[in-house]
Amino acid sequence: MSEAPDGTDAESSRPEVISSAVLRIGGPSPGFAEDRLVREEPLEVRLRDTAVAVLMRTPGHDEELACGFVVTEGVVARGDVRFASHCRTVPLEARGNVINVMIPDRVAFDPEAWQRNTLASSACGVCGKATLDRLFVRADPLMPLARPLGPEEIGAAMAAMRAQQAVFDQTGGLHAAGLFDLRRGRLVVVREDVGRHNTVDKVIGWAALQRRLPLSDHLLVVSGRAGFEIVQKAWVAGIPALASVSAPSSLAVAMAQRAGMVLVGFVRGDRMNVYAGAEHTRQSDAAP
Repeated sequence: MSEAPDGTDAESSRPEVISSAVLRIGGPSPGFAEDRLVREEPLEVRLRDTAVAVLMRTPGHDEELACGFVVTEGVVARGDVRFASHCRTVPLEARGNVINVMIPDRVAFDPEAWQRNTLASSACGVCGKATLDRLFVRADPLMPLARPLGPEEIGAAMAAMRAQQAVFDQTGGLHAAGLFDLRRGRLVVVREDVGRHNTVDKVIGWAALQRRLPLSDHLLVVSGRAGFEIVQKAWVAGIPALASVSAPSSLAVAMAQRAGMVLVGFVRGDRMNVYAGAEHTRQSDAAP
């Protein structure tokens, strides 16, 4: 395992953005120029030194991504993750792209039951599932929100996340997810990645490593489409409210309704659509 003096994995310090030559056609400055691209590389996730998945991701916060992935995919319970670190025993060319998640010895783990050697692409969080019965992860009932959500609060959370999308500003090619603490009224963490599912796993992995799960009284805001797998990941983490800048799918709405989750889409400032959990929202923050 590789660990830097400050306690972070040394391989995680690779830049998230690289330069590339591009031919610009049309516009005010046609011709060859330099462009900025988001880095995308595979990450092999191991659990007790056994490979369980290969994810395409943007390097950075790999420990959080790996921990969040094994929790939200139901490989281990959300309280069983201890730490993760990059493997140094792999060939030099693979270092930084193989990470091992450690769980207590008392936790049972059947590698054959969970092994998923097919590649999980950054665009689809379920493409590597072997069977339909692996599609749905069992989750505990959600704790209801302590108070109704108002539109200004949701819009402010989304704006706060957007303000912290530093790599997106350079490349325009990244998704983001942010976790908003409803009790304190502030954004506590934002993560970017080429995969929208990875951003959610990174946020939830951060919370798992901080021993903050389940995340009751929190709102998850995402920059991409709210598919059912995003709703499912939020449910597994105990998040009672999810807001997206884009549309949900029909299965996402059905799952949010089943979970008792607030699901909001098309957030544009204080304008948005509430698809599930309308009884836990209000039309104005000024309303009683």
